[in-house]
Amino acid sequence: MKRRLVLCASLCGLLLAGVSYYAAADSDALWRIVGEQCVPNQQQQGRPDPCAEVKLQRGVAVLKDRNGALQYLLIPTSRVSGIESPQLLRDGVPDYWREAWQARRYMDQKRGAALPRQAVLLAVNSQYGRSQNQLHIHISCVDPTVRQQIDDLDDSLPRRWRQLPVELQGHAYWARRVDADPDGNPEGDPFRLLANELPGAGTEMERYGLALLPARFADGDGFVLLAGRADLFQVNRGSAEELQDHDCKVLDR
Repeated sequence: MKRRLVLCASLCGLLLAGVSYYAAADSDALWRIVGEQCVPNQQQQGRPDPCAEVKLQRGVAVLKDRNGALQYLLIPTSRVSGIESPQLLRDGVPDYWREAWQARRYMDQKRGAALPRQAVLLAVNSQYGRSQNQLHIHISCVDPTVRQQIDDLDDSLPRRWRQLPVELQGHAYWARRVDADPDGNPEGDPFRLLANELPGAGTEMERYGLALLPARFADGDGFVLLAGRADLFQVNRGSAEELQDHDCKVLDR
């Protein structure tokens, strides 16, 4: 019993160390950029600076991340704290994932050539695995090892959640297939698919990181939706961004 308490205390220390690091950062930095610079500049001058794009009617902005040559962020233009926000499950909410998928064109522009569809991955971190308290979807390259692991499994994935038989980046993930619509965008809202269909997730959304990865199934293109849960005893903060590679080594394959 004593050893278990010591182990728990040690793990709590590791997790809290991470939380303390994030708390030391400016957790409102993204919101101040979007809400106080990009949106007013778009409204008053017709330019989204320093963002790459502001869609006022869609309620989203696209910002180049400071990390990675090709990484961008899709950010709401209204206050939305993160994956745990009840706003994300209400009717009429913007389709943030669809907008993020379409915003990958900025990666193409930055690179000067189109990226292969299979090279991109979208990710949202859990409340415990992020530094900012404004929802943002990371738009970046997929880690090559993760890409291969999903390629080996994609045709076995159903349109319902199941735990993967392999770990991704050393952590357990649940996965399900998501179909593509006629325009190649993901069908269904990943936040709702997580909250409504993965048992237990709806009452602890703050613990989950989500990733959307394009996949090629036997019957056509679609996506794989991945969910990882923050777990104290696995020293896992639910950071789905770990499935990305901001150096884009996948492009060298």
